[in-house]
Amino acid sequence: MDIIGIIPARYSSTRFQGKVLADILGKPMLQHVWERAKQAVVLDDLIIACDDERVARVAEEFGAKVAFTAKGHACGTDRICEVINPLDVKIVINIQGDEPLIHPTMIDAVARALLDDSSISMATIMKNIEDERVINDPNVVKVVIDKNNFALYFSRSPIPFHAKDSEIRLPVYFKHIGLYGYTKDFLFTYKNLPVSYLERVERLEQLRVLEEGLRIKVVETKYDTIGVDTPEDLEKVKEYLKKSFG
Repeated sequence: MDIIGIIPARYSSTRFQGKVLADILGKPMLQHVWERAKQAVVLDDLIIACDDERVARVAEEFGAKVAFTAKGHACGTDRICEVINPLDVKIVINIQGDEPLIHPTMIDAVARALLDDSSISMATIMKNIEDERVINDPNVVKVVIDKNNFALYFSRSPIPFHAKDSEIRLPVYFKHIGLYGYTKDFLFTYKNLPVSYLERVERLEQLRVLEEGLRIKVVETKYDTIGVDTPEDLEKVKEYLKKSFG
C-alpha cells in the first residue's frame, strides 16, 4: 500500500466538546470530512482514528473504516502513529476531522508532492488570501515560502510584514491549511522531535520541524476551507454550504 489517509477524530475538545459529531445539514461533521476525502484519487485506504465509542459508532454507521486508539495521546500525530505503526505504507496523509470543506484535490496534491520527489518528507497546503480582513486574524495561520515552495515560517501574525515605504502596494499573503502529508519514516521522526521554542510561542506544532532545520514543501490550492474550532465556525460552514448547494 502506497498512500493512506488518516482522519484523527477526538471527541473531547476544550472549546467545542464533541465537535466532530456536530450536525451540518443532516450529517455529522466527520461524515462531511470522510466523504470528501473518499473522493481523493490517490488514497489506497482511509481510516478514522478515534478514542471514543460515540465517534466510532457514528463513523461505522456511515460506512467508514475505524481504528480505535488510546485516549492518552497528546495530539493527532501521536494517534496517527499508533494506527500506521504496524502497516506497510509509504505515505501518510493527516486529514483534520474538523475541516468539513476539505477538497479532495488538496489531498491528491500533497500526496503527489511526496510521490514525485523522494527528497521531500513532509508537505502541506496553502491558499492565497483574498479577503484582506483575515490577514490580521490570529486564528488564520499565515505561511511564507522560498522560491522552491518550501516553508520559511508559519505565524498567526501577518507575514510578510508590509513596510510603509515598500514599493509593493500589498504583499501576497497565504493562509496555511492544516492538511499534512509525510513519509512513514519521517512521521515517526516528527513525533519524536522535542517541543520547540517557537512552537510554544505561536502554538503551532509544525514550527518544531523548521526549528530542527528540516523542510516542509507547501503546495498551493485554489480552494479554501473553514476549520471548525468553535460553534460560530460551525455556523459559517452551514451558511457556506447552504449558499453553495441551495
